[in-house]
Amino acid sequence: MPTVAHISGTTLADNLREKLISAIIDGEIPQGTKISEMQLASRYGVSRGPLREAIRDLEGLRLVQRRPHAGVRVISLNCAELREIFTIREALEGMAARLASENMSDEDVHALGELLRLHETEVRNSDGELYFRQQGELDFHMQILKGSGNRRLYKLMGEELYQLILMYRRQPGQRQARADLALDEHQRIFQAIQARDGELAEILMRRHIRGARLALRHCMEDSP
Repeated sequence: MPTVAHISGTTLADNLREKLISAIIDGEIPQGTKISEMQLASRYGVSRGPLREAIRDLEGLRLVQRRPHAGVRVISLNCAELREIFTIREALEGMAARLASENMSDEDVHALGELLRLHETEVRNSDGELYFRQQGELDFHMQILKGSGNRRLYKLMGEELYQLILMYRRQPGQRQARADLALDEHQRIFQAIQARDGELAEILMRRHIRGARLALRHCMEDSP
């Protein structure tokens, strides 16, 4: 592994950004926590320069907020904001599912089916724990966004909303019952995409996201 001295500032900041994203999403840096540059610099063994660059990136991802005279804090999810995000998701991911049914290659559709088989195993073996930790290449929704063939749509969801969605998924209560239902709904969406039925794929995806939005009042009703 290269030492800090052998890593360029940009590469170091990128690496640090990914570590901070993971720490925030996993709750290692809790919601509402004030960001201390001194503590984070010591924790990750970096100088203030790359750290500040990484924090600016987190601001762009809306994972942290900078307020006058109050410094930078990790965002705190609330039901109103999440409902707004899920309303946007319903429209955009519904469109993505329709486009994916039209644009995904047969090989990509096959890979999506294999991904669902992996998810089925994980739901069965982990009480839903691993299911809600999927991200990136192992995330069903991101693969459909990618398969839509619309780069702007992928960028909008992947860079502006995706990290917030991951934070929500890690909330308490997102376990077996919701995992079983979500997996079943994913399989129905996949079948519509496989059949190249874009209209049905969009309807099923919108219904799936709407159900998750309606569940917000249950899974977060005890949140502060």
